[in-house]
Amino acid sequence: MARRRLRSSTVVLGGMGVLAATITSCGSEPDRRCVDPITRDVLPSYECDDGKGTGSGTYYYGGSKSGGKVSGGSFDKAAVERGGFGCSGSGGG
Repeated sequence: MARRRLRSSTVVLGGMGVLAATITSCGSEPDRRCVDPITRDVLPSYECDDGKGTGSGTYYYGGSKSGGKVSGGSFDKAAVERGGFGCSGSGGG
């Protein structure tokens, strides 16, 4: 039986596909949760979304949620923006 060899271009193209999927999956917006800015308790989204400035919540970006509280993120979205390579942060919410 003759052995079949993969051409280097096939291997390169396959690797490029994996790289593209990795870059696009990490380029999304960071998780955003509505929280009480003092206690860091998670609040319903309408507490941040009323548009009139009367809600008691503030958006908290990134981090994780445990026991109804958030930690490990920031109230400053720019501080937790995800990049392509080396992206981090936990998903979910």
